[in-house]
Amino acid sequence: MTQKAIIFDFDGTIADTVDALVSIANRLAVEFGYVQITPEQLTLLRNLSSREIIKYSGISLFKIPFLVKKVKFELKSKIQELRPIPGIKQSLGELKAHGHQLGIITSNSQDNVTAFLKIHELDSVFDFIYSGVTIFGKTTIINNVLKQKQLQPQAVIYVGDETRDIEASKKANIKVIAVTWGFNSPEVLAKQNPDYIIHHPSELLSVVQGC
Repeated sequence: MTQKAIIFDFDGTIADTVDALVSIANRLAVEFGYVQITPEQLTLLRNLSSREIIKYSGISLFKIPFLVKKVKFELKSKIQELRPIPGIKQSLGELKAHGHQLGIITSNSQDNVTAFLKIHELDSVFDFIYSGVTIFGKTTIINNVLKQKQLQPQAVIYVGDETRDIEASKKANIKVIAVTWGFNSPEVLAKQNPDYIIHHPSELLSVVQGC
């Protein structure tokens, strides 16, 4: 089996951050000019693409980088409370044991991600962490990482929980595994035609081996 580089999204894919992020977003709603997220609205948002969510919220595109920065800052105080997605720690260990290179691309801060990984004894699993603020420019970040790490697209797989992860991976000409345990619903993920859709971290190794 050929060793591959497996690049993970962080929030919702490795760390169970949805509840914390919704709580922070609701506290910042008045400041940034969007409505608070009710449980009913969260269900609706899970079935929208990333672009549709921005449109639905009514938030100005110019405010988004400032919102992301503030969310990351507030999330720092919740790092101790966050937990890994059930089963992800074992699956990451299996991938590493089979010789695959593991990395993270995230819009969260590198400090937050590093602290989380250390708390949960995952800091030795990942070969690199790349943090960058991105809404629709994730393809550029992926391409930058491929260039910096001298990775060939055909040997790279992206693992993410949002429609924008699928969209960016396709534009970067790398395979993508969509996971259904994060933010977006299985239905809206399927509409984006990812290479694979999985429902539990235990499926990761077999999918990677079959690529």
